[in-house]
Amino acid sequence: MEQTENQAIIFAILGLAGLCIVIIILIIIFQKKKNLLLIKRIQDKKYFEKVIIETQFEIREQTLRNISWELHDNIGQLLTLAKIQLQKINDDSNRTKDINDNLTNILNEIRALTKVTNPDYISKIELQEAIKIEVDRFNRLNYIQSNLIVKGEPFIIDDKVEIIIFRILQEFFSNTIKHSRASKLDIFMKFYEAKLIIIARDNGKGFDELTIKEKGLGLVNMKDRGRLINADIEIKSKIDNGTSLSIVYYKN
Repeated sequence: MEQTENQAIIFAILGLAGLCIVIIILIIIFQKKKNLLLIKRIQDKKYFEKVIIETQFEIREQTLRNISWELHDNIGQLLTLAKIQLQKINDDSNRTKDINDNLTNILNEIRALTKVTNPDYISKIELQEAIKIEVDRFNRLNYIQSNLIVKGEPFIIDDKVEIIIFRILQEFFSNTIKHSRASKLDIFMKFYEAKLIIIARDNGKGFDELTIKEKGLGLVNMKDRGRLINADIEIKSKIDNGTSLSIVYYKN
């Protein structure tokens, strides 16, 4: 009888010891998973910050590229015309008025450039205003007939999210102007209670989605950036029927 009780005690001790070991193992596994999760979060945060910095540099590079085009194509021509008119002036009031008008146009162009050359300007304004500046520039310089329609009640979007969305759109705009042979570009923004939908569409030559590589259009890069900000990115196109970019951003 006593021997049976001793055996029961031993089994109970062994059982408790085994249970403790199992608990310890589970704690170790849980802690390891927790540490891995924390490491992943830190890595994701670092990657996000890296992408933000890269995106800001890309926006600035694109802005400087745009400035170069504008100085060459627009302001340069206006200054040349003013110079020619000054050379031909002969106390003609009409010519004087033309020169004054030209100089006024030059000043207006410089003021417009001052806004977009400020590195912090885009981060200080709302997304729809930044897009409107791009649309106005395209129309002013006759790059492409552009139109922006905004519907719904705008909500506050994190500055870093706005930078990434703007860069995605900027990349699409650049492809449209350089490669699509489009004459028209329409951008639609619709604010819902918990999401924002942006659709940019051109009427260019389009492409075959089955044969063209996504990488060639920067679509992979766009989608990667979209995932960082909880947004879905999609490009649709048909030959001779234009190309469209869809951005669906879900508010946190």
